[in-house]
Amino acid sequence: MKITVYSSTTCPYCGMLKDYLENKGVSYNERLIDQDDKAKEDMLIDSGGFMGVPFTVVEKEDGTKEIIIGFDQGKLDNVIGVKYQ
Repeated sequence: MKITVYSSTTCPYCGMLKDYLENKGVSYNERLIDQDDKAKEDMLIDSGGFMGVPFTVVEKEDGTKEIIIGFDQGKLDNVIGVKYQ
């Protein structure tokens, strides 16, 4: 499973999401859309034009992708198989 978190340097919810993943021991790749034009373009493609952050893409072993908009703890837990404690 590959997790990509699109975020910005000024987004408080992005920080909350990253802290949550780190506390759960979940590795991810962060792409800062306010500093990397390629990251912004890639996010626009995956999101269908949505520009809000955090925006998370979870690519599963079978190649399917799950999209999570915002810091949605419940959906994150379901998609990545982590239980809230």
